[in-house]
Amino acid sequence: FVVGSTSTPQCNTEGLYFSDGRRKVDYVLVFHQRRHSSIRCPVGTSVSQDRLSIVSNGNFPQSVSSDALGFAGGSEPTEPADHEMRLIRQEFEANLLEAGLEIERDKEVKAHGPSFTRLHAPWPVLCREAEFLKIKVPTKTSYELKEESGFGSSMSTIWRKLNQPFQPKVPHQDHERTKFLSHSCYNLVNLQHDNIHPHWLSLFSVCCQVLHEEWARYSAFYKYQPIDLVRKYFGEKIGLYFAWLGVYTQLLIPASIVGIIVFGYGVATVDTDIPSLEMCDERLNFTMCPLCDGACDFWQLSTACGTARASHLFDNPATVFFAIFMSLWAVLFLEHWKRRQISLSFSWDLTGIEEDEEHPRPRYETILLQKRQRKQKKKKNKKKNELTWKDRLPGYFINVSSILFMFGLTFSAVFGVIVYRITVSALMAMSPDPETKSNVRVTVTATAVIINLVVILILDEIYGAVAVWLTELEIPKTETNFEERLILKAFLLKFMNAYAPIFYVAFFKGRFAGRPGNYVYVFNDYRMEECAPGGCLIELCIQLSIIMLGKQLIQNNIFEIGIPKLKKLVRALKDKGSAETEKEEERPPQQWNLDHALAAFEGLTPEYMEMIIQFGFVSLFVASFPLAPLFALLNNVIEIRLDAKKFVTELRRPVAIRAKDIGIWYNILSGMGKFSVIINAFVISFTSDFIPRLVYQYTYSQTGTMHGFIDYTLSYFNVSNFKPGTAPQNSGDITVCRYKDYREPPWSPDAYQFSKQYWCVLAARLAFVILFQNLVMFLSLVVAWVIPDVPKTIMEQLKREKKLLVDVFLREEKEKFQLIQSLFAKDTTLQPGITFQTHLYCRSIHSCCSLFLYTLLYVLIDGCTCQRDTSYR
Repeated sequence: FVVGSTSTPQCNTEGLYFSDGRRKVDYVLVFHQRRHSSIRCPVGTSVSQDRLSIVSNGNFPQSVSSDALGFAGGSEPTEPADHEMRLIRQEFEANLLEAGLEIERDKEVKAHGPSFTRLHAPWPVLCREAEFLKIKVPTKTSYELKEESGFGSSMSTIWRKLNQPFQPKVPHQDHERTKFLSHSCYNLVNLQHDNIHPHWLSLFSVCCQVLHEEWARYSAFYKYQPIDLVRKYFGEKIGLYFAWLGVYTQLLIPASIVGIIVFGYGVATVDTDIPSLEMCDERLNFTMCPLCDGACDFWQLSTACGTARASHLFDNPATVFFAIFMSLWAVLFLEHWKRRQISLSFSWDLTGIEEDEEHPRPRYETILLQKRQRKQKKKKNKKKNELTWKDRLPGYFINVSSILFMFGLTFSAVFGVIVYRITVSALMAMSPDPETKSNVRVTVTATAVIINLVVILILDEIYGAVAVWLTELEIPKTETNFEERLILKAFLLKFMNAYAPIFYVAFFKGRFAGRPGNYVYVFNDYRMEECAPGGCLIELCIQLSIIMLGKQLIQNNIFEIGIPKLKKLVRALKDKGSAETEKEEERPPQQWNLDHALAAFEGLTPEYMEMIIQFGFVSLFVASFPLAPLFALLNNVIEIRLDAKKFVTELRRPVAIRAKDIGIWYNILSGMGKFSVIINAFVISFTSDFIPRLVYQYTYSQTGTMHGFIDYTLSYFNVSNFKPGTAPQNSGDITVCRYKDYREPPWSPDAYQFSKQYWCVLAARLAFVILFQNLVMFLSLVVAWVIPDVPKTIMEQLKREKKLLVDVFLREEKEKFQLIQSLFAKDTTLQPGITFQTHLYCRSIHSCCSLFLYTLLYVLIDGCTCQRDTSYR
């Protein structure tokens, strides 16, 4: 433990070391000195009086004085709160010293502003904690990894050569064929960033320099990530996040290629699509019913030619194949990630990690302490040291009511946009400008989607803050419980917020609008909106694409770049005065000063959340927008480098946390993958025209082709049946108009009732949903069964390491046994033979038992190998 000044020029060049230049700074503690107000504590206040106001979990070690810890003790008048905080820090640092850590702080204490305490963990302390954490270390025993032979070996060699330009230049990262048994070492975790400024170039650690050059640069977008290096520098939890993001981005490549092919098929066949040609044919003269009451006139279906052609780009037979492919792709992605996760767990020696009991959260302990104090006042000595459901009941009630309220808020926002679309459509239809009338649907759809996007972005920020508040009300006991509950609430709220407008367009828009002469009205004045003549799928495509691209561009990129820069600017302006004071003192900033100016790390939940929402866009409604995987891929290529740059240069280095997997996020991904099968089945059957086309072609078409499909989907309406005031003003000689529905004509006995074709199409749609779900679920189970969770190479290495470990134990026990024999062999002339044999038996019985147990373990690991190798029989 050293107290010294670090303002010397020599220490300035060392930067990351104590004042002696030998011990490295492993951790930095920061506390802020407040500006003194006019209220002062009396100068003569003693330390012992202030100790009475401290509430803590321990006591002060009497052997450590205040002066030894670097506190001024009361040399100048301070506020009572400052006394209390000073003594709490004194106790905390005394406990650190008792644990074996070494502390260094500046001799001069600032009157206000941040003060830094540097910590160094000696090697014995690290070894002791490594034993507690059961961290494995490498042994001298090694083995050669089995190389492939024949065709597989040549293909692997070719693949490595092709991948060579995409590999990051990581030193000592070549593909070695030798592996050490239990290959894992305890890494000293320096929780400071190694500076990246040119002035500190000589102090670069290899790890941070390589991460900055080969990972945190946009120019390295085409390279693989140095995941092992990320794990060494940031810990397993962050390493697993970037590994998962890399696997997800990598598997988006085949999905993007297939999506481009499907879109290309739609472009290639748009000129030969018979329904689109019929809709664009002016000779067919389909006179459609007006789009609004009174002000709107009859219109020709051929004017919607552009919408019909655009709809075919996404609503074609290839869409069904792509929906099935993406459902299987989601399963393949999860299976591939499981294999990758197990491989990383093996290479990072996380296979045998045990989940230690977590310490309770401070808020939980505080509320528990308050509960105990209330019981002591009531003289109830019940031995219950945990909070019960009764203590959490108010929090649960507020949670449920708040979540329901926010669901209602989301639905209200969606309904408000619906009202906007209806009213603006009616107002634009009444415009005397013919150009305005012709662009009603495009204008209203585009502006409504932009409004939806803005509302989604605003509510996302609100819901994120509310989810944290609601989780605190539940009083979770540990950080893991807190994180899981927070993730579930945030995901539920943000999922509903992001997808509610899309669900409305996909499954509700146009289905409750009614028919001519019997429309459904909102506020008794405005008709419910209907789908475009080409169907709702093109509107769903527009809605999905704008929301997805808008969220990715604004929230995932601009916010992530702009907000940290803005916060940094605010901090710089706030600290401008203190910086000028330090400049006057001509004291150059130390590395911990520069690191403290960085933004604090707020966890991986926001990073995972934006990718999970994107995964929903890619998988849930992909049947309506085959280019979604392509845009997700382009976004993720930038996202990886953006997050890398943020972690390396913009954020304070987070505390490394060991983790075996990505936790609850995998369950969310798995649930969304299964949910996507149902959603895509309903989108294809109810939103697109795929099923009506099949029914017409194989049931009602006289030629077995799609000729006459448009006329088949349009029903007749007698204009004399319009309600008073709703008919167009200039009807002319038109007696009958058409509208899209399956209803009986006005001359039928069951006029305007659902026709037989409607029930036939509905039955076919429901049958397709059942068939699609069962087929895709079955194929998903087959894919999951065919692909093993543990790679074959990992299984062989695990098996081989167990054998080698048993060999090492057996060899050690045999050496002990031989040592005991040699020791007692020297005493054979001094002691009788029976005595020697008795002592030899007693001394070696433990070794014999150990030999037997290890040999039995050897047989259990691989009996066949043991039978072939008789060296230990």
